[in-house]
Amino acid sequence: MAKTASHTLTYEQALQRAMALCSASEHCISDINEKLYRWGLSKQDSERVIDHLIDEKFIDERRFALAYANDKYRFSHWGRVKIRAMLCMLRISDTDISEALDSIDEQRYMEILKDVINSKRKSIGDDGSYASRAKIIRFALQRGFEMHEIAKFISDYEE
Repeated sequence: MAKTASHTLTYEQALQRAMALCSASEHCISDINEKLYRWGLSKQDSERVIDHLIDEKFIDERRFALAYANDKYRFSHWGRVKIRAMLCMLRISDTDISEALDSIDEQRYMEILKDVINSKRKSIGDDGSYASRAKIIRFALQRGFEMHEIAKFISDYEE
């Protein structure tokens, strides 16, 4: 990854900018590390900035994971599998990921899955064929929903 900043920031400038960024919205350590790198900060100064942000509670990976999971299932209509994969990519701990996924309201999650499936049914003109069913299943799997949950709605619809 190439540095894109025309000039590098000092430790104080980077700290102020990172604090403002974290005040506006939730960020994880990997997000901020990437930004610090792009701002041209040295590895040592980056670590100092991150440590300061954690000490002052600007960054909290647990809080980030909870907010991320909540937003992605409610607004983006993602399933647990996709949310877990994305949090892993952001290097969030397994403990924080599990806690975030456990915080998802099961009833609301199932309503979202049902809406995702029904929306896809309408868009493909579901005729009950094997091909239509396969398209619906693939779509829901790509959204990160679990196969056993998808199967419940597919079989409920056919009965």
